[in-house]
Parts: sequence; C-alpha cells; structure tokens
Amino acid sequence: MTSTKDARHTVSSLPQDAELVLKVIPMPADCNQSGDIFGGWVMAQVDLAGAVLPARYVNGRIATVAVNEFIFKQPVKVGDILSFFSSVTRIGNTSITVKVEVFAERFSMQGTYLKVTEANVTYVAIDANGKPRPIERKDA
Repeated sequence: MTSTKDARHTVSSLPQDAELVLKVIPMPADCNQSGDIFGGWVMAQVDLAGAVLPARYVNGRIATVAVNEFIFKQPVKVGDILSFFSSVTRIGNTSITVKVEVFAERFSMQGTYLKVTEANVTYVAIDANGKPRPIERKDA
C-alpha cells in the first residue's frame, strides 16, 4: 500500500538536465533491522554514480576528495528501483564537483518517482603517486 507521505513527495518527471548514470535495486542484505536500506550503502552508490561523469573529463585516476552536501530526504526500501542522475556543477584546475540526485520507484508505485537522496561530491584528478594533477580541458 502506498503511504500518503510517499504520494505527497512523488515527482511527475525525472531530471532533464542531468544524465542517468546508474540504476540499482537494493536487496535484503543492504537493510537495517527496521527494513530501511543503510545510509552508508546509499552513500557508496552515490559515490559510484558521481564518479561516472568526471571520468569523462579526466584521463586517468580520480579520488573522492569531499562530500560537500548529502541529504537523505526519504528512506530507501528493499525492492525500490533506484535511479541516479548526475550533472557536473563545477570544473576546477584539479577537481570536478558533481550533483547526484537519487529517485526511487517504489515496488508498490511503479511509474512514479520519489526523490530520496541528493548530494554534491567533489572528485580530484590524481597521478600515479596519488597527488593532485591538472585536468586537461577538452575543446567543446
């Protein structure tokens, strides 16, 4: 059954200005004693999704250097279909900041989406020794 709280927070469309970079379904092993998915599991997935776009700009290794903001808006449940959308918000000399938005399609609410998490994550380009290195700008 759909909760009233979930229904009030659903969105009619997914982001058009961001790219779908990951889809995943959390499983029972990923949840706590209350049946909600561990926040740390969600954070790990956001880190993976956030790294997709910077990898296109950096010819080599990147590392997560900062989580500038992380907001859990709604709990994630076992069986939710999670869609991770990313967009680059800043490119610096050695770092790239990405906004990641996570939407859940509840098992009982297929075809409607609920924004469950959003984060701003910064990645830094690193050399073979793990030291920051410049990002070579590509011509657009």
